[in-house]
Amino acid sequence: EYQFVRTLIEHNLIPPQVMIQVLTPAREPIIRRTMQSLSGCKQAIVHLYNPTSRAQREQVFEKSKEEIIEIAVSAVRVIKECAAKIKGKIQLEYTPESFTATEPDFALEICNAVVEEWGESPLPVILNLASTVSLSLPHVYANQVEYISTHLHHRERVILSLHPHNDRGTGVADTELALLAGADRVEGTLFGNGERTGNVDIITLAMNMYSHGVDSKLDFSDMPYLVDEYEKCTRMHVYERAPYAGALVFAAFSGSHQDAIAKGMKYRAKNKLHQWNVPYIPIDPKDIGRTYDADVIRVNSQSGKGGIGYLLEQTYGYN
Repeated sequence: EYQFVRTLIEHNLIPPQVMIQVLTPAREPIIRRTMQSLSGCKQAIVHLYNPTSRAQREQVFEKSKEEIIEIAVSAVRVIKECAAKIKGKIQLEYTPESFTATEPDFALEICNAVVEEWGESPLPVILNLASTVSLSLPHVYANQVEYISTHLHHRERVILSLHPHNDRGTGVADTELALLAGADRVEGTLFGNGERTGNVDIITLAMNMYSHGVDSKLDFSDMPYLVDEYEKCTRMHVYERAPYAGALVFAAFSGSHQDAIAKGMKYRAKNKLHQWNVPYIPIDPKDIGRTYDADVIRVNSQSGKGGIGYLLEQTYGYN
């Protein structure tokens, strides 16, 4: 990892608009080695974490709340000392790992202590409230996030970040509600890759927002390319019914669905509509690089004359 970061920096491989991020536990030798790797970097995020839940405190670290806070604060001191020797901009990110299993008042206490120790800085501290393991209904996570957001001592100096996992299959719902509850930033992965059930699927999340008129500033205009690259690089498969990206998510096999889609597409063309409101299709497939003829209606044993007629007209010009 050290050599990888050095290669990025020494060969000038980091685009100017990109901040690389390095991750370190709250252990001084690892922190110092991590900071050494950033020598010559113009800008970087240093992401520090330590577990804070009662289970971790009692079973793994065998330490009190005060001792757990001191682990985090002393680690921040080391990062500050090392950052002073680096010419580039260093932004601190802190994760109270196992946040969802941490008492909210204690999570707030340790977050406040970290922000106080870091002090005023040109770049705000990123406080990353990780759903390291999702344990509850989505609104509970949102309530935990809102509690931190409204009780921080220096909210104006903080970017409140989310890092949701998907153990309960609610990673996207957790994130959407937590954004409504005051979060500013999301850490996620393409197609929900990650440990156990994965991190929140950043594609589903961004496309959900897009379908409601919110621009995530992420470019998914060629979804088939992203799927191909992901499968090639990870040797993992994107499920055919994965939201937005799956091969079958726009496909209608039912005759009644096909008939309604065909009529909806004709209505849209006839009335020159801009807003998308075709039955059974949540967004315009062309917005993410999909087509109408190959992706939307599949001729099969359930097809009726409406769907087949639509394909004949669209593909071959027969009315």
